[in-house]
This record gives sequence, structure tokens and C-alpha cells, in this order.
Amino acid sequence: QLQASGGGLVQAGGSPRLSCAASERTFSSCAMGWFRQAPGKEREFVATMDWSGGSTYYADSVKGRFTISRDNAKLTAYLQMNSLKPEDTAVYYCAAELYAPAFPVPDFKSWGQETLVTVSS
Repeated sequence: QLQASGGGLVQAGGSPRLSCAASERTFSSCAMGWFRQAPGKEREFVATMDWSGGSTYYADSVKGRFTISRDNAKLTAYLQMNSLKPEDTAVYYCAAELYAPAFPVPDFKSWGQETLVTVSS
């Protein structure tokens, strides 16, 4: 199971960090991904990290502003979000997939609970 947290109301330009806590020891063997769904829009890819932690991949819209990372000892993945914009407002989801690469974006089968990020201008 995956549980995302760290969302909330943030001012434009802010730098919150989302966390995705896993409950399975297989976490260290999983690629991790972050996705988001803005109001009235379809869910979109944000970032992935391969199972080894050695490779990452980002959507163009967040490249250079967001960073995905992981701490296998804590069974937790993170999404550091910098220079937030109002258009980053969305429900954010984390996902996991065993032994998957960062690119192409895996067909994630394990999804966590969402966390809402609202960016005020």
C-alpha cells in the first residue's frame, strides 16, 4: 500500500515536498512514479525513478522544478516541488511498479491515496 502526503495550500513560488510511504519491503525493488490530475483534466505523468534509484524521468512541465527521490530505508519516495505555479494545482498520486525503468513510463499497477496541492497566486 502507498500513502501520499505533504499537500496543502501553497503560495506561488513555494517549495513543498510530497511523500509517498510504502508498507511493503518490496519498495526497494520498485520504480516509483508521481502523477497528477488537475480539475477538469485527465491524469498526467509528472516524474518517475527506476527501481535502482539511478535513473529519473520528468514531464517537460516540471523539469528543472521538481525532483523525485527515494529513501529505501524509510520505504518512502519524495517529490520535491520548487517554484510552484498556479497551474501545478492538482491532486497528486504516487505509484509503484516492480523492477521497472524510469523511461518509458511504466504501466504502474500499484497506486496510492492522493494528496491535494493547491497553489495560490
